[in-house]
Amino acid sequence: MDANAFAAFQLFVIGILVNAWMMEGLSTTEAPRMATCNESHLLWEMEVCGEFFKKDMAHIEPQYWCNLTHFISEYHLFTLCTETKSQRINCYWPNPLAQSYIIRIHKHFFSNCTMEHVLWVDPPDETLTILILVPVFLTLAMIGLVVWCSKRSDLLA
Repeated sequence: MDANAFAAFQLFVIGILVNAWMMEGLSTTEAPRMATCNESHLLWEMEVCGEFFKKDMAHIEPQYWCNLTHFISEYHLFTLCTETKSQRINCYWPNPLAQSYIIRIHKHFFSNCTMEHVLWVDPPDETLTILILVPVFLTLAMIGLVVWCSKRSDLLA
């Protein structure tokens, strides 16, 4: 057996044993306590993260707000803040409240960052013909192969 496969197997067995040991500690009448998400506290924490982000973005010229390379570290800190604060108050992340707050931040800072309207054009006729004919011919070839193989009984023996 490969050494890496054996190590992975050992970790798997240890994980099962630890899980069984932890579940043994819970009695059948005792249910694990689940903390609920305090939505008003979550909204307040999102505002705190947003204020930090707004303060950080104030140091960046507005003309650079659409260039991710200029504010990527600030945005990373903002998302990390929302994630850690959500989890600290027993809310999953992303959740609808955090998501709506992040969308509000995006609308505030990045609403003017749309690119010019993209004009979609068809590919050249030669490329389009090839893109259409190749699947058609492959389908016909596969049908022909299936029919040919089904007619030859000596191949199945």
